[in-house]
Amino acid sequence: MEGAVRVQSLSQTGISEVPSRYVQPPENRPTRMTKTKTKTSLSCSNVPAIDLSLEKGSVIAAIQGACREWGAFHVINHGVPTKLMDDLRRVFFSFFNDFPMEEKLKYACQPNSAASQGYGSRMLVSSENDTVLDWRDYFDHHTLPLSRRDPTFWPHFPPEYRTLVADYSDAMKVLAQRLLGLISESLGLRASCIEDAVGEFYQNITASYYPPCPQPDLTLGLQSHSDMGSITLLIQDDVGGLQVLKDGEWLNVQPVQDAILVLLADQTEVLLIFLIFLTHRKC
Repeated sequence: MEGAVRVQSLSQTGISEVPSRYVQPPENRPTRMTKTKTKTSLSCSNVPAIDLSLEKGSVIAAIQGACREWGAFHVINHGVPTKLMDDLRRVFFSFFNDFPMEEKLKYACQPNSAASQGYGSRMLVSSENDTVLDWRDYFDHHTLPLSRRDPTFWPHFPPEYRTLVADYSDAMKVLAQRLLGLISESLGLRASCIEDAVGEFYQNITASYYPPCPQPDLTLGLQSHSDMGSITLLIQDDVGGLQVLKDGEWLNVQPVQDAILVLLADQTEVLLIFLIFLTHRKC
């Protein structure tokens, strides 16, 4: 099991100062990134919100613009039941807040793996001196392909936890495949093009928990990064705090009720660059 102290445990001790391992260098701190910008300029309310129930041609055109300009967009009327999303958030919140640490640690990540399934606080950190740590705990579930899905590695509390994660996994696979098809078609390609290029469908579901921080101006819940894989589908809570980088500026992404935020991940971004080049070249 991962031997690191959980951020939630640190927070609950009532510390007044953040331990040095969590202190970001000055150039990365939230105040440094935002202090020269007004509240208005930080708002990202114009991140596209695309209604998937509209006529297909207009949806494809909207996705094309969002991918080119942002690499991110909200989707509404996406087919994932709101109750399923709400129930999933509820059981994740309950796992982090309603059960003793000794029970949660039974599902801890393996200590010698930087990206193992389970309860942890140091995702992709492989050594003690690797990096500044995030002010975050998480539970990572390996859900697809089905050969990776073993619910016995997931919490058994609340009792509906495992069933909800499996149902959510299946629903998000359907949505991800639909979105990859629409992105392909927005480039004038056959719907299966990106999915065929990416290969077998791998999926992780990560629940993130950000405990209260005594010095939030010194830390980040999750440091700047791009996501591996083809596409990231994110459901936010109503707190906010997520930022995306656009034209050299970090902009806040405001939560949209019942929406799912779509983020193009590394594989899809590389494919898009390649495919756009092929689409626009002349022989």
